[in-house]
Amino acid sequence: MSASAATPQEPTVTQALAADHGLKPDEYQRILDLLGRTPTFTELGIFSAMWNEHCSYKSSKKWLRTLPTEGPQVICGPGENAGVVDIGDGQAVVFKMESHNHPSYIEPYQGAATGVGGILRDVFTMGARPIAAMNALSFGAPDHPKTAHLVRGVVEGIGGYGNCFGVPNIGGEVRFHRSYNGNCLVNAFAAGLAQADRIFYSAASGVGMPVVYLGAKTGRDGVGGATMASAEFDDSIEEKRPTVQVGDPFTEKRLLEACLELMASGAVISIQDMGAAGLTCSAVEMGDKGDLGVRLDLEKVPCREEGMTAYEMMLSESQERMLMVLRPEKEAEARAIFEKWDLDFAVVGETIAEDRFLVMLNGEVKADLPLKALSGEAPEYDRPWVPTPPAAPLGEVPQMDPAEALTRLMGGPNGCSRRWVWEQYDHMVLADTVVRPGSDAGVVRVHGTRKGLAFAADVTPRYCVADPVEGGRQAVAEAFRNLCATGARPLAATDNLNFGNPEKPEIMGQLVGCIEGIGEACRALDMPIVSGNVSLYNETDGQAILPTPTIGAVGLLEDVARAIRMAPAAGDALVLIGETRGHLGRSAYLAELFGREEGPPPPVDLAAERRAGELVRALGAEGLARAAHDLSDGGLAVAAAEMALAAGVGATLDGPPEGMTPAAWFFGEDQARYLVSCAPEALEPLLARARAAGVPARRVGAAGGDAVALGGARVSLADLRAAHEGGFARIVSEA
Repeated sequence: MSASAATPQEPTVTQALAADHGLKPDEYQRILDLLGRTPTFTELGIFSAMWNEHCSYKSSKKWLRTLPTEGPQVICGPGENAGVVDIGDGQAVVFKMESHNHPSYIEPYQGAATGVGGILRDVFTMGARPIAAMNALSFGAPDHPKTAHLVRGVVEGIGGYGNCFGVPNIGGEVRFHRSYNGNCLVNAFAAGLAQADRIFYSAASGVGMPVVYLGAKTGRDGVGGATMASAEFDDSIEEKRPTVQVGDPFTEKRLLEACLELMASGAVISIQDMGAAGLTCSAVEMGDKGDLGVRLDLEKVPCREEGMTAYEMMLSESQERMLMVLRPEKEAEARAIFEKWDLDFAVVGETIAEDRFLVMLNGEVKADLPLKALSGEAPEYDRPWVPTPPAAPLGEVPQMDPAEALTRLMGGPNGCSRRWVWEQYDHMVLADTVVRPGSDAGVVRVHGTRKGLAFAADVTPRYCVADPVEGGRQAVAEAFRNLCATGARPLAATDNLNFGNPEKPEIMGQLVGCIEGIGEACRALDMPIVSGNVSLYNETDGQAILPTPTIGAVGLLEDVARAIRMAPAAGDALVLIGETRGHLGRSAYLAELFGREEGPPPPVDLAAERRAGELVRALGAEGLARAAHDLSDGGLAVAAAEMALAAGVGATLDGPPEGMTPAAWFFGEDQARYLVSCAPEALEPLLARARAAGVPARRVGAAGGDAVALGGARVSLADLRAAHEGGFARIVSEA
């Protein structure tokens, strides 16, 4: 029976059907004008896949172009599957972050698992072997009826896929806020190592070259997934469950090994993973970048289900699949590699000279479209936007006993240990992990060398909603600090921009403001954006998430033996680097303890960030700093408590300077600050080094004892650890 034998009559294409595919009336009219006719059903599906927000970036393109993407270290910036950055010695790090938000809310295990699988393919399709993964997760309020279910499913999905594939998960972040009640965020990051002169790209070249399908078979899972990811949620959410893909990490592992072996054989002209919009997007992107057309013969596509239509095959998002343009003389050798790994290998088409995307099934034309128009003619909007109005000044701040405040912050949903999460991930596989999860940044050794790569993911959404520009700056600055706190020199970043409906001017204003702030910070801190993802329409029943522009940053350590840790030694002096003014607007202190999200966020002085970061790296390299930790949520008190718990050694902090309240001193969130520890004899040299760098620094206490003392207040290390370690278990047990 042929693939189309059981195919029902295709529906008549109308404007209403186009609307069901997420196409606006003007977009459908653009298709009619472009073709001079009504599209076939398969063609409508192809346009809906290529012109949706998830694939075309039609609301964000204008603003993404303003980001800095170049630098002497950048080998490949945005536009490919992942960014590529030189790390010396003929090696490169390949990395990217992408969202799988909508699928993870509908089906948390498979949504999160296939998010991991997709980002790993983005990395190894460039010719890199994955060496590290992270994830940045945002969930609703802990007491919301879906939160515990989503947390358990997402974490299990991330671990289930990554652990089986065999990549260490070395860091990330988890937050809880009521704005994510109807739309959780799952941002997945992966990085790999490649030879700098052996990077593989997606641009096809050469006419008449075979287009080859690689990997797993095509099924109906994920059909329409990219379109679903470009729409708001409503009461029909459960109907979208079939658009969530199903992953198989063991197949992906075989696909990795087969692809790397194939690349080494010299058979690959170009290669592209089948991610969002599957066969459609991969074929169009390869042809578009190579200024070529593509012909596909769908009866040759390996399918795992009977009677699949052209529409289904073109829009399926079945996982663990690649599309390649192959050197024809290498076909037998390439096929043998994939058969050895028990994976499908099928020549399904060829490149053609005409600007044409020709899709055939059993000799019947199912789509005949101008290929470049699918990407080049995609709508691009300059959507109306309004700036976020300035936040009202912060009113009177209530005082609380500092020890009680610290205990509650450290045990609260956004301050408690994430050990429950990261212990479900294999963070030691490949045996190169140097700094494990729970620190400022995860660090892995570049195998066989003394070098290391540090990875961090950061954003503070409560800052972004109050002042998107400042929030964008702060997201980059905090990622920069987390790298510097480990002694790593920041290299570059990837972004994952999560926002609500861009058709609302106030939401579009958040996106514009955050991108402006991110761009300013990346320029000032020499951290170009080399890859990324935009995820819009993250709202349910009109309720948008907080603007959440996650920054994934990568840094280089020349010698992993000199990595700075978080744990001070008993007797160490504690030194506060950076200026403290006691800023409490939008602070964790107000939000977590009093339910108040008020005032402007802390201002970000990018020049001060750079000076402080360079100083901390120098203090580590010169052996003056024994431990370091950046100050962020919860300020000085939380940083000291986290260092104390990491070391199993207490800490005593001096009380506030004259004129500053305990709340402002201990819990203020001024930026560009670190807490470092040093041996007593290194204190004066360290302070002198700070003065020479023009960075404020002062001794604020000492490590030692069995408690954390904040001025006259005190909490035992045992009580603090019990609160900190037990917090997450309380969240996931609520259901």
